[in-house]
Amino acid sequence: MRIENNLILDDENRVLLLRGVNLGGDSKIPFCPPGSEIEPSFLNTQNNVSFVGRPFPLETAESHFLRLKKGGMTFLRLLVTWEAIEHEGPGIYDEAYLAYLRKILLLAEKEGISVFIDPHQDVWSRWTGGDGAPSWTMEKLGMNLDNCDLCAAAVTRQRYGIFHQSKKHPDGKPYPKMLWPSNYNRYAAATMFSLFFGGKTYAPDLNIEGENVQDWLQNRYIAAFKHAQRRLKNLGAIAGWGSMNEPHFGFIGHKNLTQEENPVIPEGPRPSPWQAILAASGYPVKVPVYRIETLWKKVSYYETFNPQGISLFKDGFSCPWKQAGVWKDEGGEPKLLRPDHFSMFYNNPTSFSTNFLKPFIIKYINTMKEAGERSLFFIEGIPNCTKEESHPSWSKDDPSNAVNAFHWYDGLSLFTKTFRSWFNADPNTFKIILGKKNVSKYFAKCLAQGIYWTKKKMENIPSLLGEFGLAFDLNNRSGFKKGDYSMHETALSMYYDAVDSNMLHSTIWNYSASNTNKYGDGWNDEDLSIYSEGSERAAKGWKRPYPMAVAGQPLSFNWNTKHKKFVFKFYADSNVKAPTVIYLPLQTFGAKPKIEIDAPSGENLRWEYNCEEERLFIYNSGYNGEALIKISD
Repeated sequence: MRIENNLILDDENRVLLLRGVNLGGDSKIPFCPPGSEIEPSFLNTQNNVSFVGRPFPLETAESHFLRLKKGGMTFLRLLVTWEAIEHEGPGIYDEAYLAYLRKILLLAEKEGISVFIDPHQDVWSRWTGGDGAPSWTMEKLGMNLDNCDLCAAAVTRQRYGIFHQSKKHPDGKPYPKMLWPSNYNRYAAATMFSLFFGGKTYAPDLNIEGENVQDWLQNRYIAAFKHAQRRLKNLGAIAGWGSMNEPHFGFIGHKNLTQEENPVIPEGPRPSPWQAILAASGYPVKVPVYRIETLWKKVSYYETFNPQGISLFKDGFSCPWKQAGVWKDEGGEPKLLRPDHFSMFYNNPTSFSTNFLKPFIIKYINTMKEAGERSLFFIEGIPNCTKEESHPSWSKDDPSNAVNAFHWYDGLSLFTKTFRSWFNADPNTFKIILGKKNVSKYFAKCLAQGIYWTKKKMENIPSLLGEFGLAFDLNNRSGFKKGDYSMHETALSMYYDAVDSNMLHSTIWNYSASNTNKYGDGWNDEDLSIYSEGSERAAKGWKRPYPMAVAGQPLSFNWNTKHKKFVFKFYADSNVKAPTVIYLPLQTFGAKPKIEIDAPSGENLRWEYNCEEERLFIYNSGYNGEALIKISD
């Protein structure tokens, strides 16, 4: 694959439309020991875990890849966490896992499937309520990982269950819907991100093994994925590498640490950075809690963080921000000295994306160039942030072969786990949207904004929607109870309509081979996998026709779900000898679809339909000009 004029082309000079899935949500947690989502994550220390078997056991890999190929999902975002590579300690790489990945990718190549490796993390690590970084990244700073949840430095699915056990809920009360992102506003994740991206600026005297904490963390992160690249190089299935999933600013950019400025979720506790800092160092604090019913504007009640006064830090260690002079303790009374500590960058207002994120991405890409000059690099900005400066800018002087891999979710459905095709709300304007057509337009507009930023500030590099998706446990799990996924199919169809209208490359979230109705994707009570318990879910919503490779310039395409009619227009290039390829799902069109191909000049383009492969092949045969393809069942 290569980039040319905002397009991604294959070796036959065809324009590609990359479509696939994230593989997979369960790759965030170890394969061994089993039950990592049920047992406390902090008991799974670095020495007794293995990710061999993620995304699926080797013996089942071929069947999964074949299913994805049959579903038209031929471009995958393959999740690989830093912890999976380097869980045992700095510089100690899990060679068995990397050897397993190599075997998996060889099988993907055999089925004609391409991937890009996604260095995945959410809210830093499993010990801070997410996934990604190894435990030793925190332990080097003197953090006692057993105390993360106890002192409210993080909230975890595992600890929540232990704290809330009862006769009615012996395994603990249900984890509140989508609570895990609140960890971005908790101390542990916010501190680790701040040190990773801005340690030299905001904690200049904090060193680990003779290096500033920022360099120490970044160098080990990049070295781990560089090592993985060396072990996986020359594999035809690898089209590129991501830099980091959903990077976050932590405390960087906060104007006043006493004020909560960037809430990540619409409901739940919202500590200010200063409150989070106090709780982590053993001071009980009262934190406001919000409900979604109040449009996340009104405090519903207050919750006491760390009522037992437990410190996150082991003896001999203390808060890095205390060491940096942000605050001090006078006779047991904490005092904030620099409420604006994170607001400036060398006498100018801080821009996280410009001052910290982009330099890291460039450093990462330049180090990874051994992956090959034609390797694509998928870069991301801050997730779910509407500020323009949340995305890094890009110029002609920056590394080439970059793709803006932004994310988008239907936030109302994601956080409430409900869906109504005729109702939605814009979280930025609080505007209510009524009517299915208006909701569809709103979805398309959201994706267009991501493309607009790419055109305006990123030299119009290609855009890929790296994540979007739908929870399958909607409406109190009604789909499981009734075996009816029609509502899910409607939602996914509306999302894909928005993707198609913007002609976006896309990878839906997600395909978890171990998904079950009881435990979902196996991580933080999420359940977004399009595959579960041996079967596809809501396939009519995501298994839909699209142009996979175009021998010319794609102009537009549309799939009418109700009338089962696909229309595609493109400008044929007579110089491209390879055929245009359109994915036509067999379960929709059957063995003999009705195919009409029109050219204004009266040319009859030759075509072939391969029912077994579910592909339509159209040959230009020397024709140059517009062509219109209409397909129905």
